[in-house]
Amino acid sequence: MSTPKLYALDFDGVLCDSALETSITGWKAAHYFWPKMPTEIPDPLITAFKQVRPVLETGYEAILILRLLFEGVTTDALLADFPHRIAGIIRRDQLDTDRLKLRFGEARDHWIKDNLTQWIAMNPLFKGIVDKLAEIPNQDCYIVTTKQERFVSEILKANDILIPPEQIFGLDRQMSKQRVLRDLVNQHPEHTIIFVEDRLPTLIKIMKDDQLSTVKLIFADWGYNTLQDKQQATELNFTRIELKDFAQL
Repeated sequence: MSTPKLYALDFDGVLCDSALETSITGWKAAHYFWPKMPTEIPDPLITAFKQVRPVLETGYEAILILRLLFEGVTTDALLADFPHRIAGIIRRDQLDTDRLKLRFGEARDHWIKDNLTQWIAMNPLFKGIVDKLAEIPNQDCYIVTTKQERFVSEILKANDILIPPEQIFGLDRQMSKQRVLRDLVNQHPEHTIIFVEDRLPTLIKIMKDDQLSTVKLIFADWGYNTLQDKQQATELNFTRIELKDFAQL
């Protein structure tokens, strides 16, 4: 008898292609901190943001990325030295991460309230995701993300995917992905836990955690990662899959 599977899935970059929506929300929130910025985000900055998206870990960082791009910092500079650039603007402009998170969430909430249909359209699920999630029993599917849970729920609901709220672990819980996976390993010892993630640094952290040695780690090639990430994932012997392979997991 085969071991039952339990899926722990990242959201942005694995299930949902949210880069465009994140850039627009980040711009809306940035306007609160720097009111002299234009009301509408210029198209070239959307393109530049998508190039930098692989290094973003939590949504509020979009505010800072867009401000730096607006100030003329290049995509190459951000990709090469992201933590230092982010720390620098927070220090320079005396910003607070809790306040940044709050404003980013509020910008999304206002957009959803004003035009839910448009907001959902900006957050399409990747091809084949709906069909795959429909095959997984509800009790065997968990979302493990840095996105705020209410936004995940809205997008899943719009696609007729019903995952219980208690199985969506997002920013609100203030739990690392490692912590969530440790809890799942302890609570479901009879399952093979499959974790699908597009951020290589996250997978590397988990790989080094002895408590998570039984978790099957999958690197999502279609997500927000760079060519260098893909090459390093191969060198580190992570299982790499393309979107078309996701249905076979």
